[in-house]
Amino acid sequence: MIKHLDVNVSGQGLHEITDRIQAVVREVGINEGLCTLFVQHTSASLLIQENADPAVKHDLEHWFNRLAPENDPLYTHQNEGPDDMPGHIKSALTATHLCIPVFGGRLALGTWQGVYLWEHRHKRGTRQIVVHLGE
Repeated sequence: MIKHLDVNVSGQGLHEITDRIQAVVREVGINEGLCTLFVQHTSASLLIQENADPAVKHDLEHWFNRLAPENDPLYTHQNEGPDDMPGHIKSALTATHLCIPVFGGRLALGTWQGVYLWEHRHKRGTRQIVVHLGE
C-alpha cells in the first residue's frame, strides 16, 4: 500500500512526523510488516532521532550548519539562494529514505525515538513523503 503525505514546514529545522506516520500505519491496518518512507526532495531529509530532549535537535541543527555553512565561496551552485547548496550537502550526508519495522500495528521505534523531516532550507513550504507499507 502506498500513501502520500504532505508535510508543511515553517522553515529550516527538524520537524517531528512520528504521529503522522503512525496514523498512516493505523489507517492502512497493517499489523506486521515494513514501513518505508521516502522524501521527494533534494534539500530535505528524513531522520530517526531522540524526541525527548529538545537540546538534541538544537545541537544537530547547529552542528550541521557549521559543517555546511551558507555563503561558502567554494560553492558554484548558487542559483536558488545561499541556503540551497548547504541543503543539498546536508541531504547527501543524512538520508532521503527510512525503513521502520511494524509490529502489533505500531512503528517499532525505541522509547526515545521519533521520525523527523529535516528541512534544510529557510523557506516555508510543503514537502512530500511517500509512505509504503508492506507485509
